[in-house]
Amino acid sequence: MAQARGRSGNRATLRLGATELGSRLVSSVVMIIAALLATYQGGWVFAAFWLLAGLAVLLEWLAMTRCEPRLTLQATLGVILVGLSVIAFSVDRALVGSLAACLLAGAAALLCGRTSRDRGWAVAGFGYALVLAVVPPMLREDPRLGIGAILWMFSVVWASDIAAYFAGRRFGGPKLWPSVSPKKTWSGFLAGLLAAVAAGVLVAAGAERVGWSTPVGLGVVAVLSALASVLGQLGDLAESGLKRRFGVKDSSQLIPGHGGAMDRLDAFWAVSALFGAILAGAQGARYAWTAGG
Repeated sequence: MAQARGRSGNRATLRLGATELGSRLVSSVVMIIAALLATYQGGWVFAAFWLLAGLAVLLEWLAMTRCEPRLTLQATLGVILVGLSVIAFSVDRALVGSLAACLLAGAAALLCGRTSRDRGWAVAGFGYALVLAVVPPMLREDPRLGIGAILWMFSVVWASDIAAYFAGRRFGGPKLWPSVSPKKTWSGFLAGLLAAVAAGVLVAAGAERVGWSTPVGLGVVAVLSALASVLGQLGDLAESGLKRRFGVKDSSQLIPGHGGAMDRLDAFWAVSALFGAILAGAQGARYAWTAGG
């Protein structure tokens, strides 16, 4: 009798695993197609795609951190995020617009948060969502980077994520940071790193073959791909730590088999933050050079 129950339980577990993997694969295909189509279209379509992603992340952040009063915060910060995206769509004004909107968002969160704790988490959530809503459209419209940079980011993040997921399940081994994420392993981390470098170099080489200019050589691309993989996996760990802090498994149930927008975009967020810092530094240097000249 016990053996029969054991076999039945094993079959149920296998069916559940197959169902979850199937949902994960279907959702991944749909998201990849949508992201690539938006990237190909560019312009307002691409900007709207990432605006929606930023809004979804903002709402998940506020719900997870239990900021109050939630409706006021969501409405106020959401409107600011929309306005910022419109301003930042023009690359030439992105730096000034971003700084002004950040100050406006901070003031709004300080005014509408119920407690200092609510206000702090609301400001942090806006900053987190801001990176996703602003940086990808800025990169897509940058004449030096354009669609090639977005495709490189997708390839590096997706390759790292997929390789880490399957290598970790297949090989297991020592845990990467068990107190934060008990499932992640060093084997998955290294597999993700290698896959990201290979994918990044292949995309850059392919871009050169079709006539897209790349601002750096393949050696630098390999280094940047490795750095992006490390940052992406750290971003994943940081989001896992945030969820553990607030006692939630997923940021939401928006995406079947994946959880929420934050769960899928944590690694991409980290890479976007890197590029955002690079772009901001470059624009700041350009403004300083112009003012000095």
